[in-house]
Amino acid sequence: MELIYSEKRSGKSYLKQSYICVLLWFMGRAVQAASRVDDRVRKEFKDLPENFTFALGVMPAGPHLVVRRTAEGTARYLGHRITPQPVDLKMEFKHLDAGFLTFTFRENTPVATARDRLVVDGEVGYACAVVRILDAVQIYLLPKFIARLAVKRYPRWPLGQKLLHRTRIYWRTILGY
Repeated sequence: MELIYSEKRSGKSYLKQSYICVLLWFMGRAVQAASRVDDRVRKEFKDLPENFTFALGVMPAGPHLVVRRTAEGTARYLGHRITPQPVDLKMEFKHLDAGFLTFTFRENTPVATARDRLVVDGEVGYACAVVRILDAVQIYLLPKFIARLAVKRYPRWPLGQKLLHRTRIYWRTILGY
């Protein structure tokens, strides 16, 4: 007797995908802004090779954020499409639900990596630098009680500097420069 099983595919969650798409768009613009405002982020970008491009996203078809290091040592947000340009480092969550856990700040990046939800295609040293950049940007963008969930260690930065940088990063992110 031969058993025939029908294949069940998981349904698409348009709400989750839309949320991640908007969050990655905002995060990409914030990385670009932070590289022009914060010295720590700028130093991390200067340590990367010129024209280094990285992408962060969700498998199999996105969404993504794609950022390139410019000749001046800052970042340039290239959009959400991964195909038009070569990417030196690709960090992708294995599926939408794994990305949603991290992007709703219920799980930080080291925990997602330990639970085998994040795939890194590229050099590990560069991936660590990109994670440090993303952590700094999240600290600037998020309120403290949420940022503590998103990053491994919350730094002790002077309050005045943090508020000034946060304001400048938000304005540059909204205006797009």
